[in-house]
Amino acid sequence: MAIEEETALVVESSSPTHTLNHKRDVHILCWAFLLIFLAYGAVQNLESTINTEGGLGTISLGILYVSFAVFSVIASLVVRKLGTKNALILGSTGYWLFIAANLMPTWYTMVPTSLFLGFAASIIWVGQGTYLTSTAHSHANDYDLHEGAVIGKFNGEFWGMFACHQLVGNLITLALLRDGKGEKTTGTTLLFVMFLCSSTIGSILMCFLSKRNDKEEELQDSFATFSSSVVSLLKTILALLLDIRILLVIPLLAYSGLQQAFVWAEYTKYLIKPTLGERGVGGAMAVYGVFDAICSVAAGRLTSGLLSITIIVSLGAFIQAIVLCLLLLNYSISGGLLSTLYLLLIGGMWGIGNGVLNTQLSAFLGILFKHDLEGAFAQLKLWQSISIAVVYFLSSYISFQTMVVIMLTALCISVVCFLFLTLQMEKVFSRRAS
Repeated sequence: MAIEEETALVVESSSPTHTLNHKRDVHILCWAFLLIFLAYGAVQNLESTINTEGGLGTISLGILYVSFAVFSVIASLVVRKLGTKNALILGSTGYWLFIAANLMPTWYTMVPTSLFLGFAASIIWVGQGTYLTSTAHSHANDYDLHEGAVIGKFNGEFWGMFACHQLVGNLITLALLRDGKGEKTTGTTLLFVMFLCSSTIGSILMCFLSKRNDKEEELQDSFATFSSSVVSLLKTILALLLDIRILLVIPLLAYSGLQQAFVWAEYTKYLIKPTLGERGVGGAMAVYGVFDAICSVAAGRLTSGLLSITIIVSLGAFIQAIVLCLLLLNYSISGGLLSTLYLLLIGGMWGIGNGVLNTQLSAFLGILFKHDLEGAFAQLKLWQSISIAVVYFLSSYISFQTMVVIMLTALCISVVCFLFLTLQMEKVFSRRAS
């Protein structure tokens, strides 16, 4: 009896040592994504200005996001089969190959790598959302903390760190690129080699993440298991699409992609480049990244539940609505420095809106769909990638003002649907509490 009691005490006292270090994993995830995306983000910003022959850069990005949308349908199944850690590692390789392809940009290198990156992006982002949210759930359970607050804090830290990729990557671009003779830009080879090194370190960091769930890591390759998984996946997708909650949040998911593509394809092309030139794109996007990062951290810290998410999203949407109205009215400031500051302020305000949507949508999905995180985050990336692809393919055929009208309309519809959903959910939670 004494032996059993002594054994029980040993097991009880040693159990905390087996608890995963959740904060450590969040820090590793943040740094890995920063290193990978400071490289990819800067390359993406340059695609339409460097690879101009036959529209190679723009078309490659369009192909990338179409592939992203298609593979997002099966991304949750792939992540479940591989496990979140393995999915993150595999997904990082797509970004490395895409950057490498820019060292020899041809249709034979860019198109295949764009297609593969679409697949890689779908699993890395579903893996990221699932991994971060499950880490937050585990941390809240282990330390008896408020779940919504932990999800908000972890998302704030991640998206704040992630937003810094625009600052760091574009400052590196600004420092290394030089305007050559004619329309050529020099320094691209050195830039892409540096970005490859950064992406490589980020991929290696992924290997140091803890496995979140041992069951996820068990690969099952039999045909019967695969078939049943596909059927299960289709049922899950159909069940989600029949869920009124996901239907009401889809417009906001799609708008979050639209507003990102608007910055990449429209803001830089029609506002920054004519005023500040190609090298000014890096500086403008760095300002955008600073505001994005600050707002992401602040919004994450302030998140505690559905009510706080509703308020923060409403404020972010209001800020972007102001910017869109200014652009729609063609409001501008004439005069060198003031005009430049005005354009940078627009980028900063847009960065605030992007930081709000990134943190709050991730937290919102993590709270509402905790039993199907892979499916919820697959829906997020599906609708984001579809809307981003639409912007890239339409940008050459519609005017800037028409795009602004589309953005403003989409923003109004998405906010109305989101507010209706959150009000209904608050009523449900208040009934349960009473």
